[in-house]
Amino acid sequence: MALRRNLGANGKDEGMATLDSTVKSVIGDKTADALAKSFGITTVEELLRHYPRRYVARGELSDISELHDGDEATVLAEISSCKLRVFGGRKILEVVINDGSKESISLTFFNQAWREKDLRVGRQGMFAGKIGLYKGKKQLSHPDYELIPDGDDVDSALQNFAGVLIPIYPSTAKFPSWKMAKCMEIVLDSLDPLEDYLPDSIISEFKYPTLAGAFEGIHRPTSLEDAERARARLTFDEALLLQLVLATRKAELAALNATPRAIIEGGIVSEFEARLPFSFTDGQQEVNAEIEHDLAQPHPMHRLLQGEVGSGKTVVALRAMLAVVDSGGQAALLAPTEVLAQQHFATISKLLGPLAEAGTLGASDHGTQVALLTGSMSAAAKRETLTRIASGDAGIVIGTHALLSQGVDFKDLGLVVVDEQHRFGVEQRDSLRSKATLPPHVLVMTATPIPRTVAMTIFGDLDVSTLRQLPSGRSPIATHVIPTLEKPHYLTRAWTRIREEIAKGHQAYIVAPRITAPDKEETKSAITQRDREMATLLGESFAEENLDGADMASVEELAPELATGALHGLKIAPLHGKQSAELKEETMRAFSTHQLDVLVSTTVIEVGVDVPNASTMVIMDADRFGVSQLHQLRGRVGRGSVPGLCLLVTSAPQDSPAMERLLAVSRTLDGFELSRIDLDQRREGDVLGRAQSGSRSQLRLLRVLRDEELIVKARELAIALIAHDPTLATHPRLAAEVNELRAEEQSAFMDKG
Repeated sequence: MALRRNLGANGKDEGMATLDSTVKSVIGDKTADALAKSFGITTVEELLRHYPRRYVARGELSDISELHDGDEATVLAEISSCKLRVFGGRKILEVVINDGSKESISLTFFNQAWREKDLRVGRQGMFAGKIGLYKGKKQLSHPDYELIPDGDDVDSALQNFAGVLIPIYPSTAKFPSWKMAKCMEIVLDSLDPLEDYLPDSIISEFKYPTLAGAFEGIHRPTSLEDAERARARLTFDEALLLQLVLATRKAELAALNATPRAIIEGGIVSEFEARLPFSFTDGQQEVNAEIEHDLAQPHPMHRLLQGEVGSGKTVVALRAMLAVVDSGGQAALLAPTEVLAQQHFATISKLLGPLAEAGTLGASDHGTQVALLTGSMSAAAKRETLTRIASGDAGIVIGTHALLSQGVDFKDLGLVVVDEQHRFGVEQRDSLRSKATLPPHVLVMTATPIPRTVAMTIFGDLDVSTLRQLPSGRSPIATHVIPTLEKPHYLTRAWTRIREEIAKGHQAYIVAPRITAPDKEETKSAITQRDREMATLLGESFAEENLDGADMASVEELAPELATGALHGLKIAPLHGKQSAELKEETMRAFSTHQLDVLVSTTVIEVGVDVPNASTMVIMDADRFGVSQLHQLRGRVGRGSVPGLCLLVTSAPQDSPAMERLLAVSRTLDGFELSRIDLDQRREGDVLGRAQSGSRSQLRLLRVLRDEELIVKARELAIALIAHDPTLATHPRLAAEVNELRAEEQSAFMDKG
């Protein structure tokens, strides 16, 4: 890979690369194309932000006889053989090296036949990498190496090779770590002086290196301390820039005008509270007061309402919606699925009673209408609903993505409520907000408890309300793990337990991770002996995972199997996202009215489904679900006076991480504790459901649990900067970074089928 310089008309060097330069302008086209294909990297900055995962110290050389599987080692050895062979359509170069002892190591290079010219028998060199075993013999796959030129002094070569920190990058088989390191060398050597976007005062206060120093330190560290200082600076950058985006957005929202929606004494809110068959918990009263205060302001509320499963978020949101109706406005509730939208419609209509029957005989004087809008409605029903929305007769409108469509016009949209907000992107929320004359108040809800630093990191532009207290009357939920590998008879006992609960007049859920099952024989035959051997050679295990995946429980297979087997004689029905809206609604209605005993379902019942008579849940292949998702699912039972029981069925080994997760769920009902466990074990983006594009908008180094102290500092600094200088006019480079990040930020709806 030769360095490509930019030459002017006079043939002189006019400078090198900038962060915005394309990789192709610095590195050869072939390598740049490979970078783009493997990692989506096209610019110099994207390349420099592809950080090492760790470092390997070359230090003292190892004797081959003393090396073990998994060791990171550097050996000085001589090449004893070099052979090129073709295996599975791939060219594999196998090199054997020996250090004079009885043992040798094989080196394996895939599709790099050109190395055969250099790796000749008799040449000496130093070879560094991670020791692996293949058929009981030691090997190095794609080792980093340096050959000693013929006639050169071995001691001099050692000084150039040993004692250096080798960065290990996220890589692919076609673009290994050593090749990435070479690219970094070229780009770092070609960079123009970088203008730092962090003000000198911040760099000095936190004793960070400059941006140029950080890039140099993380990719070419002279010591582990050097690398750590660089990583600390770049991690802080991610935290600060994100907090500045959130602080800027919050300041902009606070500057907008909105219609105050104060509660009217003696209005619909008062009548609603008087009709409630229960009292608000202390936590609900506190959150009600926060929302009531926000709604009365001349700028839009922007609040996140999070709470434990069953903590009563819906009734709090309904009270807020009625406050807007009191003021003559309308409220829209956006739900991610039709099942949840229909459930909200039924629940809210039931809670309101006569208050939801405005315009009919016997309706309350303070009543309104509740409308449901979904994509599967008939054209006639949709027209009738759209008319009620446009006229303002429907004070509360509940719907799915259909609410975002053109032709959905509100008379006076005053409040937008987004349920399960992580399943909607910013653009979907903004699309609904744009249907209001003035910016509406916004309340987003989540039943997934969020740790403090996550709230600061992802929802820093929102005010946060939290419901921890469960309403009185909620029953405890016992959770047990059923390990089918060790105790298969426990599963038989689970079906018996469901029969016992049904006999008592209760109902049960059975949850499966798949809708349909793949053809198992077809799946197994697709994994040939060649694939198995290549997997072993590459140190991978995808064949076993694929076979395992073929055995996952599915709704369409499990429901009839149970109906004719273990649960014969019970009224069983399947429920999943691929069914028609009419069938899903009919099935849920039948289950809610106890016409069904058992519902075999996917995770479409994860949130919002409220059937107090359901006492038992069996989750098949529970290790396939995340911790927070399992917590959400089991929250569907124990919603009445009957104690809940949740059984987590798994074939995971006893000492596996999957089993650890399941045992953690079985030990506590604290959703906030479980959310930390979930977040610690999974990528932040997966847990939070935020689909982002643009490499700069991703959190590459920042971890919201590990870096809690750093996030707090960054948040305090961002708030202070924006309070003093809302547009960052005195820090134009920092402002440019923030604006670029805002432009790149995108969120997408995440469908869970």
